[in-house]
Amino acid sequence: MLTKKKGFRSIQGILILMFFLQFLVPNPHAVIAQSKASSAAASYDVVVIGSEIQGVLLAKEARNLGLKVIILDPRSKPGGELIQGQMLVLDDVNDNKHNNLVQGEIKNLYTKYKAGSIRKIAEFSNYYDKLIKGIPIKSGIVIDSVNTIKSDKGKSLQTLTYRATDGLTYTIQSKYWVENTDFNALSAKLGDKRIPGMESLYHGKRPDYMTATYMMNFKKINWNTLHQVILDDYPLTNVRKKYGFTTYVDWNFATGFSNFTNKYITRDKMLRLRGLNVTNQRDGEVTINGLLIYDVNPSDPKSVQIAITKSKAEIPRILTFLRKNIPGFAKAELDGFPEYLYIRDYNRYETKYILDYADLMGARMFWDNVSIGGYEIDLQGTKTIPDGIGFGKPDHYGLPLRSFELKSYDNVLVVGKNVGASIKAYGSARVMPTTALAAQTIGIILGREKNKRLVDLNQADFKRINKYLEKDYKIKLQH
Repeated sequence: MLTKKKGFRSIQGILILMFFLQFLVPNPHAVIAQSKASSAAASYDVVVIGSEIQGVLLAKEARNLGLKVIILDPRSKPGGELIQGQMLVLDDVNDNKHNNLVQGEIKNLYTKYKAGSIRKIAEFSNYYDKLIKGIPIKSGIVIDSVNTIKSDKGKSLQTLTYRATDGLTYTIQSKYWVENTDFNALSAKLGDKRIPGMESLYHGKRPDYMTATYMMNFKKINWNTLHQVILDDYPLTNVRKKYGFTTYVDWNFATGFSNFTNKYITRDKMLRLRGLNVTNQRDGEVTINGLLIYDVNPSDPKSVQIAITKSKAEIPRILTFLRKNIPGFAKAELDGFPEYLYIRDYNRYETKYILDYADLMGARMFWDNVSIGGYEIDLQGTKTIPDGIGFGKPDHYGLPLRSFELKSYDNVLVVGKNVGASIKAYGSARVMPTTALAAQTIGIILGREKNKRLVDLNQADFKRINKYLEKDYKIKLQH
């Protein structure tokens, strides 16, 4: 039987042992978390960060050509601007002779959009789902860290560690990485210099961005009335004098009405109703690009949610205004809300070549073209430049592969609105058909040039590449 003194010493010894054990195992929960983590890094040929349609097109081509591909999407659902943001008013691209410049897979979407068979969100979603079918995707991931090493041409991104919705942490490696988000989920972590944005137009000291948009959906529109009333006000000079300079209506689309929208005052200064871009979705349904939102930070979920909440609160007031002022809207009703925003502009980082205004207006073509643009240089407003600003209409111009390769890296690509362009050039290069063609072309090149790194491709290689792009994919990149 233990004496009181011996018993005290035994308890004291146990306490001392426990004290030292806590340093050997500092946090029992941490051990559990570590045991759940991925033990070996999965390896891929191409990892795409984000599910915007441009990166999906790249992933689809690369996978079809035998590469191992995965999409890691920081958003909770796939589809980005097109599906979750319901940006269903598609900008066309033509040269100054009215030759259409839309090419590649995205041309199939545009052809059906113009014909009227893809206008509603369900039809766009069906198109998108067919593109992404078969491509592995993880939604709702959070990038924790990246690991880079020095290479013969700068740096190379080796591995990426992310947290998934299952609570586990994974580390993966890849030959190529693709930034395909609208908030730089990957490229913001890689240390390259930001390309000056809207602030460079007025020598501002702080980063400035074009407004975002929250799409508006209405039903019970009488398009026949809208079309006939505008037709009755012809000639066009009279229409524009009455409704606004850019006002135009046909059986599918309507634009303008700025003489009315400019008189509308939003309850919140964060919002503004500009001239309308309206798409007839059939059956009395329309979608409208016209509600602008200032100072949205797409990398901050709280900022995005505030913008959505304020927009939803404003739209019923806008509906009342449209009923009173726009022909055919007298009986209009709300027709649902998008889950996300259309983000036009955020940080972009330096690429191996930064497309400039002079390139566009000089119709410059590059030996390593991966797309051809021709959209007008359209920079939407900021608080400092509330009406936005235009810088003319290019005829046509090339977009080189180097404008989609992050400057300091030999294996990091940027697609979609991450294109390397000065702010004026970005005003044209940013539109979907131009960046979609570039992404698809890059996916094809990745799949067919397996034995050579993109950074090592030369002019002779691109002469060969251009031949199979035109022959096998009907993509012509030398105008």
